[in-house]
Amino acid sequence: MDEIMLMIGSGKIICFWLDVCLFFKQEMELSLIGLQNAGKTSLVNAIATGGYSEDLIPTVGFNMRKVTKGNVTIKLWDLGGQRRFRTMWERYCRGVSAIVYVVDAADRDGIPISRSELLDLLMKPSLNGIPLLILGNKIDKSEALSKQALVDQMGLDSISGREVCCYMISCKDSINIDVVIDWLIKHSKTAK
Repeated sequence: MDEIMLMIGSGKIICFWLDVCLFFKQEMELSLIGLQNAGKTSLVNAIATGGYSEDLIPTVGFNMRKVTKGNVTIKLWDLGGQRRFRTMWERYCRGVSAIVYVVDAADRDGIPISRSELLDLLMKPSLNGIPLLILGNKIDKSEALSKQALVDQMGLDSISGREVCCYMISCKDSINIDVVIDWLIKHSKTAK
């Protein structure tokens, strides 16, 4: 009788292990936003292929791409950053796993506009509590801001009620792309 109970118990353990190890998938949905020419599409390509292209055309409206990294599937909404598309940002940011806000760290004149757009977006009640990942892109350029300068000028310390993280990256030189992917994977949701 004890052997039968042990076999049943072992069977439960094996079934549990199969559920966890073989069928355990994680999914996340992200919105990549930021002003035009910040590097959102370059980031999507860097995450998906590890590559970089100088010949990208500006995103008109939005693009969606699914990327799988290990057992995590990431659905990326790459939203246009031109003024006429910024009204769409809220709609595509509702219910996502995280908002990824890309800033051209070398465009010092664009930082005040970028800050204003971000802070206005975060005031929307539908986006309360969604984690925010700020990426200061183009650190390969000599005029790029430091991380602390970007945090200060974007007013990131004033953001509350959500997790806020900031990394400095270069899509062109693949600097810190792996760190961004790790952060994204840690914020994925287990599929039900």
